[in-house]
Amino acid sequence: MGDPTHSSPTHSSPTLPQPLTPAGRDGLAAILSRPERAVIALDFDGTLAAIVPDPERARAHPGAVPALAALAPKVRSVAVVTGRPASVAVRYGGLAGVPGLEHLVVLGHYGAERWDAVSTIVQAADPHPGVAAVRAELPGFLDAIGAWRGTWIEEKGRAVAVHTRRARDPQAAFDALRGPLGELAARHGLIVEPGRLVLELRPPGVDKGVALVDYVREMGAESVLYAGDDLGDIPAFAAVEKLRTDGEVRGLLVCSGSPEVTELADRADLVVDGPRGVVALLAALATQLP
Repeated sequence: MGDPTHSSPTHSSPTLPQPLTPAGRDGLAAILSRPERAVIALDFDGTLAAIVPDPERARAHPGAVPALAALAPKVRSVAVVTGRPASVAVRYGGLAGVPGLEHLVVLGHYGAERWDAVSTIVQAADPHPGVAAVRAELPGFLDAIGAWRGTWIEEKGRAVAVHTRRARDPQAAFDALRGPLGELAARHGLIVEPGRLVLELRPPGVDKGVALVDYVREMGAESVLYAGDDLGDIPAFAAVEKLRTDGEVRGLLVCSGSPEVTELADRADLVVDGPRGVVALLAALATQLP
């Protein structure tokens, strides 16, 4: 048998991993029994693409697009839900113009942007003015508190992020910056979203949970699979948990596992081995659906 993460899932029969929780098994059973009413939603960085020191070099796992293209025609919808700008996720993922992904949707900036493969147009609300203010103030702010060395700023359009992965002690730098950046964000009406050695300053009231619930309801889905890897995915996990509790949908929560973040694994129905494991799961799911 070939490696399902590097070959087309239509030509292999990978084993479908089984969730460890009753709710997860129920969610998977719902997807398998009525795939035409299932939404498959996935984070990008750390889930479809490996985490790399320079986010601009992040690219989807080689098996991600083939697996998604095999799966998408068999389910209600496939959506990528990411903190990145939607157009960046499309470009770094190689998601545009792919046969099988003609109806793919990308919800960028935690749902503030939406790109769909039908129109190839990004729809977005007006940006929050606090982002521009923080963007202008942040370089001097980091220099003034002695945190410039080893940290760097990522421009994200509707948000701005400070990375500590290149610092001498990345975790210590992350911990030291969390409070001061929280105060800076609050002064400009923003919040800080912590991630894997990154602190993102962005507008409040928009998160992956809100975006996911709205999309699941828009699609009239009866089941949903959500896969993520980071703290920013916790709202999406919480949203699926509430939808399950309320009886609105049956759901499967998948953690793209890493040693850097354990909170998501503790809440997941199924933990897989990073993007490679996510791709294998998608490929296996595609082979199980008619």
